[in-house]
Amino acid sequence: MIMNPKVSIIMGSTSDLPIMRKAAEFFDAMEVPFEMNALSAHRTPAQVEEFARGAKARGIEVIIAAAGMAAALPGVIAAMTPLPVIGVPISSTLDGQDALLAIVQMPPGIPVATVAIDGALNAAVLAVQIMSLADDALAARYEVFRSRLSDKIVKANSDLAEVKFKFKTN
Repeated sequence: MIMNPKVSIIMGSTSDLPIMRKAAEFFDAMEVPFEMNALSAHRTPAQVEEFARGAKARGIEVIIAAAGMAAALPGVIAAMTPLPVIGVPISSTLDGQDALLAIVQMPPGIPVATVAIDGALNAAVLAVQIMSLADDALAARYEVFRSRLSDKIVKANSDLAEVKFKFKTN
């Protein structure tokens, strides 16, 4: 079966893959076709421009762009496409603070939705929320995911009830 990607996961380097894998795993679980590519705003600027300008025509609905250090990639992509771009700052130098600030500080009119440092899973969740607005089947799968989030806390409280301390009252 041939699938056309709806989401594009772009990373500045394959060294970002351990972080971005979380987004890919979530898309698999949500049955969202996606592509993954490495592009660099500084080392492959022509390819970044070609990708960004052609993404919508290829059926891409949301772009997730991960970058560390100078973190120009998400903003450069956002400048060249009307599609929503979600930036994932990657922890590298300065514990990722440099990447976070570079991605979040976009000029008016060229937004990049930005998640936490190394927050690939939340980037994928946000992409699914965006796409769910026009896809009822995806929205239903997302609702199941959301409902299971509370299950983790219910189980955690059940487990905590078994933890005993001399002065613990519950």
